Amino acid sequence: MSVDLTSKYKAQLDNKEQKVRTLLQPFYQDEIDVFDSEPEHFRMRAEFRIWHDGADTYHIMFNKETKEQYRVDQLSAASRVINKAMKAVSEALIGNEPLRKKLFQIDYLSTLTDEILVTLVYHKPLDEEWVNEITSLKQALSSELNIQFIGRSRKQKVEVDQDFVIERLHINGEAFEFKQIENSFTQPNALVNCKMIEWSVEQIKDLPGDLLELYCGAGNFSVPLAKHFDKVLATEISKTSVNAAQFNIERNAVDNLRIVRLSSEEFVEASRGTREFNRLKDISLSDYNFSTVLVDPPRAGLDDATIALIQEYDNIIYISCNPTTLAENLEKLNKTHDVSRGAIFDQFPFTEHIESGVYLRKR
Repeated sequence: MSVDLTSKYKAQLDNKEQKVRTLLQPFYQDEIDVFDSEPEHFRMRAEFRIWHDGADTYHIMFNKETKEQYRVDQLSAASRVINKAMKAVSEALIGNEPLRKKLFQIDYLSTLTDEILVTLVYHKPLDEEWVNEITSLKQALSSELNIQFIGRSRKQKVEVDQDFVIERLHINGEAFEFKQIENSFTQPNALVNCKMIEWSVEQIKDLPGDLLELYCGAGNFSVPLAKHFDKVLATEISKTSVNAAQFNIERNAVDNLRIVRLSSEEFVEASRGTREFNRLKDISLSDYNFSTVLVDPPRAGLDDATIALIQEYDNIIYISCNPTTLAENLEKLNKTHDVSRGAIFDQFPFTEHIESGVYLRKR
C-alpha cells in the first residue's frame, strides 16, 4: 500500500470519527473506539451494470456526481477473488452469445475463504442452451475458482448448483460459519464485521440473564454472542434470512438460541400482549429473563414503540449504519440510559457511509 493511500485513508477515517464524536457529544464525551479497514480489497460483494459495445462486453459503474458511466475491469475495493472472477467471467463472455445476449447486470458475493457466487441478470428468459453454457463455464473455472452461478430474469431464477456461499468468521480466535444467500443482506466488509462482533462481545460478555436481538438477519451477532448468555431470542422479518439463521444455528452447534420471524414492531405487540402470533406458539416470552438487547436497525433507525420497549432492559447494544438517526434515537434513550461506550467500524472506506455503535446502561 502506498504512503499516499495510507495518508488519504487516515484522513477520511479521522473525518468520520469527528462526525460521530460531534453527533454523540450531547450523550457521550469519552473515548471512541475506532476500528479501521483494509483500504483495498475489503468488499465481499459488488454489483455492476453490463455494457455491450460491438463484440465487447464489460462491467461498468456510474460516477455519483456526473452520472456518467465508466468501464471497470478491476475494482480495488472488491475482494481479490471478486477481481479474479470479474476477469474470468469477462473473458468467458467474449463471443458467447447465449451468455452475453441481453445480459445487463452481474452481482458478486464472496467470502474470506474465497468462495464466490456470481449472479447474471438478463432481459430475456433463460433456456436450456443458457444452462448448458453456464454449466460448462462453471466446470471450466472450477480448477481456479470455487465458483457458483445463478441466472435471473423476470420471474425466473436458475441455480447451477446452489444459491449460497459459506463464510467463516474468526471471533476472538473461534471460528463461526455462516450461510450467506444470494440477494439477501450480509455485512459487506467481513474483517471489520469481525471487529464489530468482537466489540459487542467485549461490552456484554460478563452480563447476566438473557439476550434479545432485533433485526438479527442471518444471526451475524446472535450466533457468536449466544455463548455469553443463558438464552437468546432473536427476531428477523426476512424469510430468507430466518432460514439462513436456522442453518447457522445448527452449523455452529448453538443450543440456546431461538429465531422467530417477526418485525421489531410485531415483537413489541407480542411482548405487550396486544397481539398473538402463531409464529410464537412454541415460544413463551415469560420464560426469558431479558437483561440485554442488541439492535441493528436499517438507516431509518428505531421507531418510538421499539425505543420504549428496549428502554425497559438494563443494557442496550445499538449498532447503526446511520449515525444521524442513531443520535436522534439517543435523545429518547438517554432519558433512561447512559452511553457507556462508543465505537466506529469503518465498513466503507473512502465513502461517506459510517457504521457506528454504542453501549448503553440503564441508570
